[in-house]
Amino acid sequence: MPIALLLLTLTIQAQDFSARWEMIRQQATPAQLYSFLQAMPKGGDLHHHASLSFYATDVLAAVPRLATLGYRYHTRTSVHQCPDNENGPFLLYQNLHQAQHAKLSDCRKLDFTPIDQLTQAQREAWLSAHILDEAGENRNEFFEEIVLRLTPLSRNPHLFAELFALNLKRFSAEGVRYIEAQWNPFLAEKPDGTQYTPNETIAIVQTRLNQPDVTALPIHYKFQLTVIRFRADIDQQILNLYEFATKHRDLFVGINAAGREDNDKGHALRMLTAFREARRRFGPLPMSIHAGEKDSPGPEVRNTLLLGANRIGHGVNLIDDPETMLLLRNGKNLVEINLVSNRVLDYTPDLSKHPFPEYLRFGIPVCLNTDDRGSWDSNMTDDYMHAVQLFRLNWDELKQLARNSIQYSFAPVELKQQLSNSYEQAIEQFEGKMNQESWASELNPAKDISGYARRTFFH
Repeated sequence: MPIALLLLTLTIQAQDFSARWEMIRQQATPAQLYSFLQAMPKGGDLHHHASLSFYATDVLAAVPRLATLGYRYHTRTSVHQCPDNENGPFLLYQNLHQAQHAKLSDCRKLDFTPIDQLTQAQREAWLSAHILDEAGENRNEFFEEIVLRLTPLSRNPHLFAELFALNLKRFSAEGVRYIEAQWNPFLAEKPDGTQYTPNETIAIVQTRLNQPDVTALPIHYKFQLTVIRFRADIDQQILNLYEFATKHRDLFVGINAAGREDNDKGHALRMLTAFREARRRFGPLPMSIHAGEKDSPGPEVRNTLLLGANRIGHGVNLIDDPETMLLLRNGKNLVEINLVSNRVLDYTPDLSKHPFPEYLRFGIPVCLNTDDRGSWDSNMTDDYMHAVQLFRLNWDELKQLARNSIQYSFAPVELKQQLSNSYEQAIEQFEGKMNQESWASELNPAKDISGYARRTFFH
């Protein structure tokens, strides 16, 4: 078929499906819409904290199996009155590596229970303690409790490797083609509590990810190294990560800066000199930096662009900075939108007022992402569900979100082209399958309805 005729045919098909999509969006039940969006081919998840994206149920199931490798973990199930010098706070369901547990006083050890010996009631409480699943829980619960609970477990490279492999399978089942995860291979612990070198940690993780059950998946991954923005050693931290990235560019494709922006010690401009020096020493490195994850106006996005950021994570308060809005319009910088995250952390408790649709329709490149989906007990479909239900996205907008997530990724050029080709083929086949009066009969029931979805869309 001549190219011109082929393009015309594809254009007509797309137009036909746009009308079909409008009918589906208006007539589908919530269950049908969820199934449709789950089956719909997607691009990449670019704002993805790897260790915080593991479901608590998966973590709890995997921890006992680590005993075969010599690891054992305890979790605080009570607080005893002990004659020691510890003043607390004593966080229930705080997890502890066996090496740290061994250093506690005999009295303080009574606070803890081996994770593989929890009662059913304790297991349920442990799970709830690792998820924002109750009314009134917000960013303080997340940053000050959930992150602390998970940190000791996130330092086990065997656990990380197994759960990241499982996540690749879960995301692949949702039609996601690429994960660009934030992960640092530092501070990983051996069974005796001593540390692996970063190269040893990478080897453990890649050994698991190179197994056939993972390599056969139609999904790819790369990692970003993460700077903790409010640490006192920020300058040296940035230089160290740049140097590390230059030696491992096959795996680490960019750098990020994370941490609570309402902690003023982490403001963007304190990193400016260090990023400039890092570029001078080591050359350019793609950057995706958290900015504007605040519920108050400010210059955070503009200042972060000055650091050299290619992508902005969240950008919620960008809407209050007209000059930067104009700067980003039709530009080279993408804003990583995280609807579920912004809702549960109370940055945008009423998602109907989220600036996402204005960014999208104003011409600022955006895509949807899951952020810390393990802590929300959510998935990629949930973010799309919110976007469609609240903002009536048309079919071209849905496809643009996927295309943006590939185009603005830091994936190598050849991989980016492969991802793009894969997406275009898949979305064309999906349109052909669903573009008929019997579209509902083509839908299979959703295979993985998240806990967040059950609480939010089907309650």
